[in-house]
Amino acid sequence: MTVFRWIVFAVFLVVAPAHTQTPPAPTLFQNVRVFDGKSGRLSAPSHVLVQGNKIDRISSTPIVLDESTGAVRIDGGGRTLMPGLIDAHWHTMLIRQTAPETLIAESGYSNLLAGAEATDTLLRGFTTVRDLGGPAFSLKRAIDEGVTAGPRIFPSGAMITVTSGHGDFRQPYELPRVLGGPPSRMESIGGSMVADSPDEVRVRVREQLMQGATQIKLTAGGGVASPHSPLDASTFTEPELRAAVEAAENWGTYVTVHAYTPTSIQRAIAAGVKCIEHGHLMDETSAKLIADRGIWLSTQPFPDELAKAFPPGSPQAAKAQTVLAGTERTYELAKKYRLKTAWGTDLLFSRELAQLQGSLVAKMTRWYTPAEALIMVTGTNAQLLALSGERNPYPGKLGVVEEGAFADLLLVDGDPLTNINMVADPGRNFVVIMKDGKIYKNTLQSRSVSP
Repeated sequence: MTVFRWIVFAVFLVVAPAHTQTPPAPTLFQNVRVFDGKSGRLSAPSHVLVQGNKIDRISSTPIVLDESTGAVRIDGGGRTLMPGLIDAHWHTMLIRQTAPETLIAESGYSNLLAGAEATDTLLRGFTTVRDLGGPAFSLKRAIDEGVTAGPRIFPSGAMITVTSGHGDFRQPYELPRVLGGPPSRMESIGGSMVADSPDEVRVRVREQLMQGATQIKLTAGGGVASPHSPLDASTFTEPELRAAVEAAENWGTYVTVHAYTPTSIQRAIAAGVKCIEHGHLMDETSAKLIADRGIWLSTQPFPDELAKAFPPGSPQAAKAQTVLAGTERTYELAKKYRLKTAWGTDLLFSRELAQLQGSLVAKMTRWYTPAEALIMVTGTNAQLLALSGERNPYPGKLGVVEEGAFADLLLVDGDPLTNINMVADPGRNFVVIMKDGKIYKNTLQSRSVSP
């Protein structure tokens, strides 16, 4: 074999997918009431046909199929068919292990744990997540290729921070940082990257885009979990933030920032950031600026258990209490100024907390109607995902039940618009879970149409 042929063969081995999925058989949902992810009411009894990975037909009259199709028929019995849930702030790789375990664990083991948690995430009804920090690229590929079950992932790659910022998990003995020196442990596993100048920011952003990031995440202010970043601290300068925005926009996508305080929020918006994560300590001026500029607010109804995840009396526990206290005000401002509000969880370092994912959807009824909350976690979150533009790995309609949309569907044993608590117990109430036209759970009797 010539040298040229060896090179071509080697390139083929690198880029050829290791696994391809067999197209799923057509599925016909009969006698269902549809929540479409956009309106606050259920449809009349309907029939929904899934062909391949898309919704092919929605009809108020029975859909007749040729027996040769081998389709799977599911009698909904008047149950609710709705879009799969979307978590707009998830950390696929940082759930089951604690922060110290994440730093010392062998990467193969961490990936296996994350794969198992991804399957659990899908079986909680979350068919899509926006990953905002962590080395999720390989897991995303494995899920997309059908190697393991899990949600669609919109990955950010490593969150980008500054020295002493949220996401910097180095210990004091690792200082001083030497520019161009070896990466820290968190950097080497792809959890976060430290950048202390506009030029460094550009490099780190471009590295994530090179690996397949769909959006870029920076930490513009202090955080709860990190050991060295007070909540009131503002980290990146405006030129540094602007460098990230410019690099992301050159790739047709956007920057979102972790920010709690008015200063961090306003500085990020001045730099051109398109989305604010959290905002739990925002003030009236910040909320009005978000509204006037059409910025997204991706915030979270953090569970009270969050503070208990940290040692009693620790700085992290105290910071968690401060953030929890700001939740009510944040949602009040979001409603007052009609902010474009996305829903997420940002659950970290606890398998037990991850299981509250659906409960945090139900918690939204403290501020919104059940219909408003469910629209937010489906159709509205999908609109935020679309900001990735050409970097969107799943071009098409997500978060809705309509013809031509991706077949990411939940069949619910009841009406979540009147009893939203049903999403808090997916094991009992989600009787069918479908993603990309493939059924991952079906506790109802189904039958194939024999040829």
